[in-house]
Amino acid sequence: MQTMTMPQVPVLPWYRHRWPWLLMAGPAFVLVAGTITSYIAIKGQDALVVGDYYKKGKAINQDLRRDRAAAALGLKMELDYKASAGQLEGHISSNAPLADNQLMLHLAHATQPEKDVRVVVKLAPDGSFHVPLPMLERSRWTVLVEPMHLGWRLEGRWDWPASYAVSMQPVAD
Repeated sequence: MQTMTMPQVPVLPWYRHRWPWLLMAGPAFVLVAGTITSYIAIKGQDALVVGDYYKKGKAINQDLRRDRAAAALGLKMELDYKASAGQLEGHISSNAPLADNQLMLHLAHATQPEKDVRVVVKLAPDGSFHVPLPMLERSRWTVLVEPMHLGWRLEGRWDWPASYAVSMQPVAD
């Protein structure tokens, strides 16, 4: 009678098998992702948080007075962005002549204050103006227009590039 011998399977060390590596990949991925997330949380600054919220809250009343002053003047402004020419064209109209022929135009990026744009605008006698403006990033911009003496303000929202123009007028109480 002949005996059958089983073929010898070579015994490999654990690191030569794929299953231990597959089981260790999940926790290793979680450790790397957690480290990256922690780094971003520690190094990234949240620009939306205001340090002195009480002072900002008190300033809201002053801003409302500026909105009321704009409403009393009957101010209306239209802005049109010609991206191909890199020009922002606008026109401001009011019931009374404006005391200042220079305005401060502030385009505030929705989430990244370092991308904000501030431009001093010189008005023509008819209330129109043209200023060079670099290509804007796709975003929802807050537009703030005010004179140099800060007596009134106009504020509006602008979704670029969904809309090339924005029209602003003060909100009546």
